[in-house]
Amino acid sequence: MTPRHRPPLTLVLPALLAIAFLLVPLLGIVADAPWTGLWTRLTEPSVAAALRLSLLVSAWALAVSMVVGVPLAWLLARTDFPGKTAVRCLVILPMVLPPTVAGVALLRGLGRRGLLGGWLESLGITLPFSTTGAVLAAVFVSMPFLVITLEGALAGIEPQYEEAAATMGAGPLRTLRLVTLPLAGPSLAAGAALCWARALGEFGATITFAGNLEGTTQTLPLKVYLLLQEDQEAATAVSLLLLLVAAAVLIGLRGRWLGSVRRSPG
Repeated sequence: MTPRHRPPLTLVLPALLAIAFLLVPLLGIVADAPWTGLWTRLTEPSVAAALRLSLLVSAWALAVSMVVGVPLAWLLARTDFPGKTAVRCLVILPMVLPPTVAGVALLRGLGRRGLLGGWLESLGITLPFSTTGAVLAAVFVSMPFLVITLEGALAGIEPQYEEAAATMGAGPLRTLRLVTLPLAGPSLAAGAALCWARALGEFGATITFAGNLEGTTQTLPLKVYLLLQEDQEAATAVSLLLLLVAAAVLIGLRGRWLGSVRRSPG
C-alpha cells in the first residue's frame, strides 16, 4: 500500500472499533460453547425437533418466496407502472420493521380478528399458532432479500439477449426461463441463500404471530429463547449452530449480494 493510498488514522481507529464491536460478541459464542458435549446437546430430542421444524419452515418459506418473489423482482426491474416506488418501498419495509411489529402486522392482517381473518376462518383456515403461520412469518421477513437481490441483477441484463430469443419465437415466460433467469443465475442463487438464511433465523414475527409451540412453531431461534432460561450452555450450543450456518451462507456468497444491490437502479 503506497503512502498516497494509506487510509488516515482518524478513519482507521473508528473502523477498527466497529469491527471489534461486531466481532467480540460472536467470539463470545465460540469461546463459551460447550465443545465437549456439543453434539449431545444438539441431538437432544427437543433441539432436534426444533431443527427439523426450522429446516421445514425455512424450506417452505424459500419455495413460496421463489414462486411469488421472482415475478415481483422481474416486474420491478423490467416494467414501469404507477406506484412502482411505493411497491419497492413496500418490499423493503419488512427488512427495517422491528420483528415484533412485523408479527403484530401479520396478526392484524391474517389473524382471526384481522382484515382477512373472518374470510379465512369461513374457509376453515386458521393461520396464527400453526406451522403454516410460522412459514408465512418467515416469508414476510425473508422474501425482500430475494426480491431486491434479483431485481438488481435483472436490471443489469442487456435486453438484446431477450430480444434475440423473442425474434426466434420464444414467448415471455419461455424467455424468462431459458434466457433471463440463467443470466441472473448467480444473483438468484445469492438471493435465495440470503432468503433461506433469514427464514432460518427468524424469531420476532414468528413468536408474535405463530407462538412458541413445541413441534408446531418452535423453531431453533425460539428454542434458544427458552434454553436461555433453562440451560444457558445448551442455548450457546444452538446459537453456535445458527451462527455457523449464517457465516457459511455469507462466505459462500462472497459479496455477490452487495454487488447486485450496487447495480440496482434508483
